Amino acid sequence: MSAPATAPVQEAPDERLAHRSRLRRLLGRPELGAVVGAVAVFVFFSTVADSFLQASSLSTVLYASSTIGIMAVPVALLMIGGEFDLSAGVMVTSAALVSSMFSYQMTANVWVGAGVSLLTMLAIGFFNGFVLTRTKLPSFIITLATFLMLTGLNLGFTKLISGTVSTKTIGDMEGFDSARAVFASHLTIGGVDLQVTILWWLGLVALATWVLLRTRVGNWIFAVGGNADAARAVGVPVKSTKIGLYMAVAFCAWVSGQHLLMSYDVVQSGEGVGNELLYIIAAVIGGCLMTGGYGSAIGSAVGAFIFGMTSKGIVYAQWDPDWFKFFLGAMLLLATLLNAWVRKRAEATK
Repeated sequence: MSAPATAPVQEAPDERLAHRSRLRRLLGRPELGAVVGAVAVFVFFSTVADSFLQASSLSTVLYASSTIGIMAVPVALLMIGGEFDLSAGVMVTSAALVSSMFSYQMTANVWVGAGVSLLTMLAIGFFNGFVLTRTKLPSFIITLATFLMLTGLNLGFTKLISGTVSTKTIGDMEGFDSARAVFASHLTIGGVDLQVTILWWLGLVALATWVLLRTRVGNWIFAVGGNADAARAVGVPVKSTKIGLYMAVAFCAWVSGQHLLMSYDVVQSGEGVGNELLYIIAAVIGGCLMTGGYGSAIGSAVGAFIFGMTSKGIVYAQWDPDWFKFFLGAMLLLATLLNAWVRKRAEATK
């Protein structure tokens, strides 16, 4: 009597090789919720503010978005890497102050002052990253300390050197016109004025997206934000990656600081306080997780765009400015809740 033949065992398919439709890949994108939120905010202000859809109004919205978005990009990358930087807002003012005071006091070309400012900001970024990786203290504590020190230095040095809380004018110094053309000029396209910061913003978003999705460094950023110990075990340079992220924040703070200086010619030493929260808000609205390891640069851009639409849409709607902060907070909260809801729905379909 022969033994019964056994049915061949079918191996479970490898889920890594499973085909995913374009729709599912789209639903898995971190910035999807922010895009839905941006559409909702755009439709809302288009309805309640007649002048919102005018070309000049949209140009103003894009400019407001770019001033937040330039800093939101590196802050988003830093959050994907699992860290925060509470000194980012004050660092922008520090960059402008160093450029202005060095150029004025040394009677140097404005570009020399800008170069000194760049080196100073990169040193501050390196300091944040180096202390973080050496001490393993929370980034909240380290960058809060840096925030307080820079706030004091900005005020103290400005009053010590200039005698007031603002810098001297450098508008008539050599190199100012060319520096203004790079950091604070505007383009006219189709009869609409667009600030050059919009180009800086879009360029940084494209560069950061390429780094995150197409380079080994991008894999390192996601790895250190997801699980730093596991990343270190497989050879990821965790310390170098985190120091590099803090220096990226410092570089973008330098760009924003030069725009601030070249736009107004003088800088107030108390500016920038509180802006770091706006950068973090834009990154969170854009889909970055507070726990690290998830997010995108495009999402931070959409988050900044939501902020720009909200802040300027309130003005175009001619609402009472006394309620500005309330409406701004409410719109940001609604956008964030919508973002979270869409993300949960997307994850449920996987």
